Amino acid sequence: MAQGLYQTQEQKLQQLQRLSQQQMLQVKLLEMPIAELEDAVNAEINDNPALETGRNDDVVPDDSTDNGDSEEDFERREEQDERKDELDSALERMGSDDEMPSYENYNNNKDNADYEEIVYGDTTSFIDKLNEQMNTCELTPKQHDIMEYLIGSLDDDGLLRKDLGTISDELAIYHNVDASEKEIESTLRILQTFDPAGIGARSLQECLQLQVARRQNSNLKDLMMRVLGPLYDDFIKNHWDKIRAQLGLNDVQTKALQDEIRKLNPKPGASMGETMGRNTQQITPDFIVDTADDGTVTFTLNSGSIPQLHVSPAFTEMLSAYKDNKKGMNRQAKEALLYAKEKVDKAQGYIEAIRQRRHTLTVTMQAIIDIQKKFFQDGDEADLKPMILKDVADRTGLDISTVSRVSNIKYAQTKWGTFPLRFFFTDSYTTGDGEEFSTRKIKLALKDIVDKEDKSQPLSDEALAAAMKDKGFPIARRTVAKYREQMDIPVARMRRQ
Repeated sequence: MAQGLYQTQEQKLQQLQRLSQQQMLQVKLLEMPIAELEDAVNAEINDNPALETGRNDDVVPDDSTDNGDSEEDFERREEQDERKDELDSALERMGSDDEMPSYENYNNNKDNADYEEIVYGDTTSFIDKLNEQMNTCELTPKQHDIMEYLIGSLDDDGLLRKDLGTISDELAIYHNVDASEKEIESTLRILQTFDPAGIGARSLQECLQLQVARRQNSNLKDLMMRVLGPLYDDFIKNHWDKIRAQLGLNDVQTKALQDEIRKLNPKPGASMGETMGRNTQQITPDFIVDTADDGTVTFTLNSGSIPQLHVSPAFTEMLSAYKDNKKGMNRQAKEALLYAKEKVDKAQGYIEAIRQRRHTLTVTMQAIIDIQKKFFQDGDEADLKPMILKDVADRTGLDISTVSRVSNIKYAQTKWGTFPLRFFFTDSYTTGDGEEFSTRKIKLALKDIVDKEDKSQPLSDEALAAAMKDKGFPIARRTVAKYREQMDIPVARMRRQ
């Protein structure tokens, strides 16, 4: 019997989560470090005449007879007068026979040189230049996501300090991208072809090798690759006598080789110059952490030059006046009401987003201090406890993605120096007996053993594992090898002197 085709109608309930405009604004401001936030707030003040600085109760009345006003009071009143004039002119334009200005007409003015200067400024970030190069590559959607994350993970020198396993985990957790280490490495190889040469390297050695690899084939190139390859251990120890003997060079040839290697740039990200660098200015900490003599740890948020914000009284009064007289409103009055309402709502939303940002940063930093209090008290990196994003999220009630945004490109000034927030996060290692250690502490202990070993008979990974066990860190040989590679410590034969 023939099977027929039937058309059926099915009703399905699906829950979709979309961020509102207010939530998107909060996320955007949350990600900004303090220096960037200052610029954003100033831009918003200039853009929205309903947003004013200073407290409402700080404004001196116009009929005041006190001639002893401060310069700050005078500037504030002057700013309010300017904004009132701006409002009046906007309302006059709305009351004319012309239609309200359209975004389409505004956007058609993009060819104007003044417009370009306002939008783009006179600097292009190092990240933007890499993204421009990425957009010229033929990448699959998945490769594009991976590349974007790799570029965002580069440090200020343009190097990739994260291991590929961590990047794979972060892509899966935070971006829902399932990428293997092999796929990430393949995309990283493409990034390493970008300019400047050396970008995306995972170590100083790889950074220098990538730069030499772009040179035309020559005997000098071969010699440089040998120095930065098999002879790299002698190179970083400045043992040029050994290098000279290994390569069979005379004094003049050795000097020429040294000069060429010195031309290589160990910090390709910083080589893009002041107008193109990521951030050549001094780091501005977002948190100021203070440790008292009795061990009490407190902190304050760095508000920088961000002023206190409030909604313009002129706008709120006008809004109330129009709302009280809705009957018989003409077209001009309705447009004025809509204009005022839009600006007031936007100003209130911006003020709330700033307040929410302060709250989120405060509870996050407090949680970090509570967990890592010992470090803030004595400054010993070995005292950092295992702490991941989830630990802070559980303490604060925030989402993991929110904690991630707070921890990205923000810094804390402490008694022991200024650190990026991500410095305080460290994975844990659990032994077979169930004992948990911070991977940071394990790596410091491993480095200490390697630094103190007899360089004429350096320890193998197996011997290092035994020495670590004696120190109270019973970790496997393969774990020793993994951490040794992450710290760019060569194998035993390469450490022999």
